Amino acid sequence: MAPKFLLLLLALSFELHLSFSGETSMMESVPDLQSSMYMMLDGYPCVRLLNLSGEIGCSNPGREKVVAPIIRLNKSNELSQLSAVLVAVDEIESFFARILNDTTFASNIAGVLVESGPDIQNKLKGFSPALKFPQSNFAPYRSINYEWNPIGTGIMWNTYNFPVFLLSKNSTLTLQQAALNNEKSKKSYTADVAEFDLVMQTTKAGTHDSESCLEENTCLPLGGYSVWSSLPPINISSAEQSKPIVLAAASMDSASFFRDKNLGADSPISGLISLLAAVDALSKGDIVDDLNKQLVFIVFTGEAWGYLGSRRFLLELDLQSDAVSGLNYSLIETVVEIGSIGKVLNQEAKNFFVHTAGTSSATNETLDALRTAQDSVKSDHIVVLSANASNPGIPPSSLMAFLRKDSLTSGVVLEDFDTVFTNKFYHSHLDDLSNINSSAIVAAASLVARTLYILSSGDKNTSSSALTSINVNVSLVEELMGCLLGCEPGLSCELVKNYITPATTCPSNYVGVILDEPSSTPYIGYVSDISRFVWNFLAEKTSISKENATSVCYKDCNNDGKVCIGAETDGKGVCVVSTTRYVPAYSTRLKFESGSWTVLPPNNSDPMGLLDAVWTESNWNTIGLRVYTAQNSSFDNIVLLGSIAITVLAYLAIVITKAFLTKALKRD
Repeated sequence: MAPKFLLLLLALSFELHLSFSGETSMMESVPDLQSSMYMMLDGYPCVRLLNLSGEIGCSNPGREKVVAPIIRLNKSNELSQLSAVLVAVDEIESFFARILNDTTFASNIAGVLVESGPDIQNKLKGFSPALKFPQSNFAPYRSINYEWNPIGTGIMWNTYNFPVFLLSKNSTLTLQQAALNNEKSKKSYTADVAEFDLVMQTTKAGTHDSESCLEENTCLPLGGYSVWSSLPPINISSAEQSKPIVLAAASMDSASFFRDKNLGADSPISGLISLLAAVDALSKGDIVDDLNKQLVFIVFTGEAWGYLGSRRFLLELDLQSDAVSGLNYSLIETVVEIGSIGKVLNQEAKNFFVHTAGTSSATNETLDALRTAQDSVKSDHIVVLSANASNPGIPPSSLMAFLRKDSLTSGVVLEDFDTVFTNKFYHSHLDDLSNINSSAIVAAASLVARTLYILSSGDKNTSSSALTSINVNVSLVEELMGCLLGCEPGLSCELVKNYITPATTCPSNYVGVILDEPSSTPYIGYVSDISRFVWNFLAEKTSISKENATSVCYKDCNNDGKVCIGAETDGKGVCVVSTTRYVPAYSTRLKFESGSWTVLPPNNSDPMGLLDAVWTESNWNTIGLRVYTAQNSSFDNIVLLGSIAITVLAYLAIVITKAFLTKALKRD
């Protein structure tokens, strides 16, 4: 009996699971062994963000990786041990609500794995982890309890001391199988486990707010580069710039619970694409050569995090920095912002809603221009409606920053909604290409292009040849949607590659972080793919006729008023006459000095600065997620006891054998 027991213990001791799938293969190196034992998973993490008062987002609770068995949680389940919980998208809201309300349940959460699936939007009534009134503290009115986003849960604004990953579709299938394996083999000595590597530097260093983490260099400020351009180009060398400015604005950044799964198709990229298509339409021919007013286009970034782009732009105007050379704030007559316009349905009439700031003569002129533009494109069945008078004011938008600076600012925001968001996936990873339609963007672009022409030229004749010649390129809109809102072709599309060499194929419209000293002529490697594309696109479309685009450039152009476009693609760009600039977008409460960031004290003369949260993102070394089969502690204890038993029995066997041999030798 004893020999059989020893053999069983030895077999258990040396049992080795060489692969998660159960398959075996020839291994010739340590990496082969590792790849056989561990399966790396594709996922999108929720990361740690900080502000002056604390932190939000996700992180491992300490300095080490987190390992836990994978389970698929049912509504009736209670957790008896630390677990990596697999959650369906339609369960996220109730799951995180339970975490906040049930401390015992929360204490057994080692990590969260959110599933992906095909056509998930069609199965949901909506999912928005944002607040019901996003960034209400910047509203230029007092009704901050109004719910523009009634389905908003606000879960992305909480702090979670455990890792959370959104899984790719393939990784979802892998972990669903792992959870099923664990369910079937509850009494087994092994379990399929997830290993989370989401260790944040701010957690390791104990710096839990923006000021302390910037001092210790464990975080970086959120920010990037906005882009502005004028049509036609502004003569910077001229002593005076006296033309009133019509400013057309859109945003290029969104937010999401998951850092790198962040498209914002309807909010705000549909507005960005509409503006780019409008610029393209206006650039055709010579209709803008003799305008009465100066057209200026600006695409902000950082708007999802305290309107970083628009507030910094306004500050740069006050400082008259190089980034805004040629612009004068006092000349801005009206602001036309293109917001979320991608949800207008393919129906008999395409209804757009105009949200206005005040009732000034300039605002009324803009409304008249919109209606004239509407009448000029009757074949597209576009209808412009004024937003409901019961609304507290304009919805969350960059125009809020302008109004907080000057309450008399004239401006409008064009949206696809009236009283509440029509986007049911606002600031969610599900706000993707399937959430918008191209016909809505084309219609908005047509409306915007003709409105801007009417405002800047004064031509209100709906039948004029100049106005009717402004037509949007439908193919360009569809191409921009494919480039900016998906991975196929994504940023590898020909349109983007004509201008830049993208760092990635799949776009992400998260603002990112400022990596070095902000500048109006930044190192291109520190500027996001989207910002660089927008800069090159606008620079070409707003440039003076092609005969001026003759000199080859590698980086910069020597002549004043010229910029180098397409320099990234083959190292040889083209110099064109264009007023197109980068504007740094980061907190107005931050200063970069001697290679580090410092937080400036609040300034009572800057009411928006007093509200500035100063958002930062924690540094990290690596982020990863993998799955493998591990022995549980009970099995390890059995092996330990077995090993001790083997040692004791071996010792006894040696003693007995020695005694037996000694006795036998004495007999001889």
